[in-house]
Amino acid sequence: MLDRLLLRSRQTPAEQPKRRGATSAGPERDPFALFKSVFATMPWLQLGLGAGVLVVAALVPWAAGQVLFAMDRQITNIELDGPLAYEKRDSILDLAKPWVGRSFFATDLADIKADIEARPWVSSAAIKRVWPDAVTIEIREQKPLAYWNQEQLISRSGQLFAPSDRDVAGPLPRLAGPDERLKDVVTQARSMIAGLTEQGLVLSGLRLEQRGAWTLELDNGIEVALGRGQVDDRFKRFLTVYGGQLVDRADQVIRVDARYTNGVAVEWKPLDMASRNNT
Repeated sequence: MLDRLLLRSRQTPAEQPKRRGATSAGPERDPFALFKSVFATMPWLQLGLGAGVLVVAALVPWAAGQVLFAMDRQITNIELDGPLAYEKRDSILDLAKPWVGRSFFATDLADIKADIEARPWVSSAAIKRVWPDAVTIEIREQKPLAYWNQEQLISRSGQLFAPSDRDVAGPLPRLAGPDERLKDVVTQARSMIAGLTEQGLVLSGLRLEQRGAWTLELDNGIEVALGRGQVDDRFKRFLTVYGGQLVDRADQVIRVDARYTNGVAVEWKPLDMASRNNT
């Protein structure tokens, strides 16, 4: 009886109330789970290759610089290639002397090129290094077409230049006029050459006055006044008259005025001068 009473009187502890939506047991949460997840998805191979490329790219300039430093020499030889018609070889080589002793790789060839191309007779210059210690210079000279006014020359490309020794260009047509009309004078001279050649004449000079009048000079000493208007027509009229009536007496003619509408006026040399020319 007593045992039964004891069993009945033993109290069983009540269960703790559960929170709504909670479970009584579960795995512990890993605080590094997100980091591990990101780490596992990283493209490690690609990242490794990219890092390698960056390292190599950074090392290449450094390595190249070290190689150039090891290979660098001082410039000891300046060579001038090609023939020169107007420039003096000694003058070019004297201009290049300050470059001797400079670094083969560090010397700025653009400076050398600029110094040479500043010379009037030089149209362009090509400068190149020849390892281990030489620099070669190749010059393209100006090709003179005609004299211009009193101090300048016109190149075949239509550029004006003014060498101190312009007379070395030899016998060339002498053109004159306002600088802003240079192209017009050259064009007019070129258009006349064919017609003159057919008559056995050579253009010696062509002058355009400030007021617009043209005057032609021939190598036989004849001067032809063409005026300001209808220059081409007047020039053709002169050629017609010259070929028909003057060609046999050209040594007696001083000047032909072609500014007339239907003909030309001829200025003859004095008889004594003409007779001396015929003897």
